[in-house]
Amino acid sequence: MALNIGFVSTRFAGTDGVSLESAKWAEALWADKHVSYWFSGNSDRADEMSMCVPEAHFAHPEIAWINGQLWNRTTRPALVSQRVRVLTEYLKGTLREFVDRFGIDVLIPENALAIPMNVPLGLAITEFLIESGMPSIGHHHDFYWERTRFAISAANDYLDMAFPPRLPAMAHTVINAAAQEQISRRKGVGAMLIPNVFDFDKPAPAPDAYSRDVREQIGLEEDDIFILQPTRIVPRKGIEHAVKLVSMLGDPRCKLVISHDAGDEGYEYQHMLEELAREEGVDLRFIGDRVSEVRQRDAEGRKLYTLWDLYPHADLVTYPSTYEGFGNALLEAVYFKKPVVVNRYSIYIEDIEPKGFRFAVMDGFVSPNVVRETRRQLEDDDYRASVVDHNYETARRYFSYVVLQRSLRNLLNGLVGWAPENPRKSRK
Repeated sequence: MALNIGFVSTRFAGTDGVSLESAKWAEALWADKHVSYWFSGNSDRADEMSMCVPEAHFAHPEIAWINGQLWNRTTRPALVSQRVRVLTEYLKGTLREFVDRFGIDVLIPENALAIPMNVPLGLAITEFLIESGMPSIGHHHDFYWERTRFAISAANDYLDMAFPPRLPAMAHTVINAAAQEQISRRKGVGAMLIPNVFDFDKPAPAPDAYSRDVREQIGLEEDDIFILQPTRIVPRKGIEHAVKLVSMLGDPRCKLVISHDAGDEGYEYQHMLEELAREEGVDLRFIGDRVSEVRQRDAEGRKLYTLWDLYPHADLVTYPSTYEGFGNALLEAVYFKKPVVVNRYSIYIEDIEPKGFRFAVMDGFVSPNVVRETRRQLEDDDYRASVVDHNYETARRYFSYVVLQRSLRNLLNGLVGWAPENPRKSRK
């Protein structure tokens, strides 16, 4: 039975985890003929399949004002409560319109019921589901209790009600085992673990005419060793360990290239990395001004590349994060068959390491063993090939679309398997 699936979030645009993983879910659902539609405050999905409501975005001015009144304080003015209620009712009405317009059978809130970036949207989704009885799947990427910014709150009643809610027709999914344990302990609900995935049955794209000149464009010589740090410049990425690794490799051909900018978290960490690289004699390059979500040219006429344009040219990928919700960039490196240096962050230890990958693994610091393993993977072609092929097949076994499709089939059968041939007709 083909279903109309309604994805709901604050944003479906760009390369954030929610936008990327929801698109993969839609692709997996399409394999079983289910059609996906999109409700959000900002969207790059097809117009004919989408409904865009500005107040659903976390950056909407009134939502930003409400957020400023709810966090890092323990009381809230009556006006804030009033505005939350007004916006909740408005967004609930737009959700009804979305469901009616596209004949939605199952709603999938994407992180909108996990992290309170838009409290009225979370409340609106929860109340709509309570009032309609519609089956739903909460796809939770990261929870408010994982972020210190939400620790002091004047919104505990909202958090208890909707982040996430406990509803009889809602199934919950999480992306790591730690979240699975926490949602059970804190909310009293079970959740299916569905990790982030890649289509490992489809080979990674090779460089084409557009991306063939990446190394030249970012200033690398032919014999340089391109070491890619495929992340933003934020402290939890542990980039200082990548700098130390390159220093300990002791090869002047090694160039550490960071793909993304510091963004909205300030530049103090970047300045620290620059100073550290100078002290360690490391050639550190920031190319965030040459990387974009889509291929295009900047105001100076220079090519802008996507992250996936960079991977094929890299000789090594560093991923020394101290914390990740899962680790998409780690799977991307495996997908492009690149050797990887990884730090044992908590989710890696619990969800990824037991699968049997072969990385150069650091445990909080760059040891001589890590340097030796990294050097061997860079210099020994046969050994490197055996490592990356093993990692690819391991990822294919545990983190492929096949795994995702199987999980979604089980969820949908549990939610609507009892439904009549035309569930839309039965609701009218």
